[in-house]
Amino acid sequence: MKLIIRNLDRSTTEAEIKLLFEEYGLVQSCDLVMDKALGISKGFGFVQMPKAAEAKVAMKAMNSKIIGNSKVRVKRAEDRAL
Repeated sequence: MKLIIRNLDRSTTEAEIKLLFEEYGLVQSCDLVMDKALGISKGFGFVQMPKAAEAKVAMKAMNSKIIGNSKVRVKRAEDRAL
């Protein structure tokens, strides 16, 4: 299951996010969306967890949690139409 994490502090790293979500299960991938011109985070990213049950627990536990100086929002990422 793919989760989207919004309202991330711009200084939060992929490694930090991955470590936080690994408390709830296996993390297949973690990707921050970066501003290519500035080389900094745009304040959101994605975590892919292969087991839906673990992802649901992580989503519930991490939603509204303070990471860095920001209260993050976590929900299931919607599939984008091509």
